[in-house]
Amino acid sequence: MKIDAHQHFWQFNPQKDTWITNEMTVLKSDFFPKDLEPLLEQHLFDGCVAVQAGTSEKETLFLLHLAEKNPFIKGVVGWLDLCDKNIQERLHHFSTYKKLKGLRHIVQAEPNGFMLRKDFQRGILALEKHNLTYDILIFPHQLEEAIELVCKFPNQKFILDHCAKPYIKDKKITVWKNHIEKLASFKNVVCKVSGLSTEANWNTWKKETIKPYLEVVFNAFGTNRTIFGSDWPVSLLTGNYSKIVNLIEDYILQFSKTEQQQIMGLNAQEWYSLDN
Repeated sequence: MKIDAHQHFWQFNPQKDTWITNEMTVLKSDFFPKDLEPLLEQHLFDGCVAVQAGTSEKETLFLLHLAEKNPFIKGVVGWLDLCDKNIQERLHHFSTYKKLKGLRHIVQAEPNGFMLRKDFQRGILALEKHNLTYDILIFPHQLEEAIELVCKFPNQKFILDHCAKPYIKDKKITVWKNHIEKLASFKNVVCKVSGLSTEANWNTWKKETIKPYLEVVFNAFGTNRTIFGSDWPVSLLTGNYSKIVNLIEDYILQFSKTEQQQIMGLNAQEWYSLDN
C-alpha cells in the first residue's frame, strides 16, 4: 500500500483551535475527507492515517467516526489522557474501534520533564498491552527527554513526528543531528518525514533547504524506519499537496524501488498495523 501516514481533519472553531493564528488564514476552514480524497487519488495513495489535532476524547471519536464512513482512512492516531489513573479503562473502552492504531499527546506544548512523569509513563506502559503506537510530537530541545523515554520502554512502538521539528529556518542542525542519531539507535522508534517545510521559511523554502535535514534522518533511521506523511492541511502554509509529496518522492529516487515503497507506505502499514 501507498499511505500518507500523517494528516488531519477538523471543523474549524476559533474558540477551540487557538493554535491557528492570524498568519495561518489558509487553515481557518473546515477540512474533511472529501477534501483530501481527490489529492490522495491524484498521487496514487491507497489511504491515509488521520492524526489528532485536539486534546479530547471527543476529537478521537470524531476521527474514528470519519474513518468508519471513509474506508481510505486506514488508521487513526487519537488522544486519550495518558496521565489519567483510569487509562486502562479508557483504553479498554476504545479497543472496540479497530481503526484506532495509536495515541499522541502534544508534548511540544508541555513543560520540560513531562515525558518523565510517572503518571505519563504509566500510560505509555498501558499502550503496549493494546498494541497501540505512541506518536512523539516534540521540539528539538525535548529530544534528550524522548531518548530517556524510549529507553525505558523497549517493547513499545514509538513514531517520531516531523523529525522533531528541526530549526530549519534558523539553519541549526548539529545538536539536533546528534540527538536524532542517538534516538535512531533504539530499534523501537521510526521517524516520520513530515512537516519539514513548515519549519523552514514558508514562502522561500526550496528542496535544497530541506535536503541536509533529510540526509540526517535517512542516514540515522534508514529506509526501513522512515515513514512519509504530508501533514496536510497544515502543510498548506508552505505549498500545495503536490509540492510536499514531490519533496520526498524526488529525494528518495536515490533508493531502490523496494525502499521507496517502504518509505511511502509499507513501513506505515507495518508500524501502525494497517489492514489492506
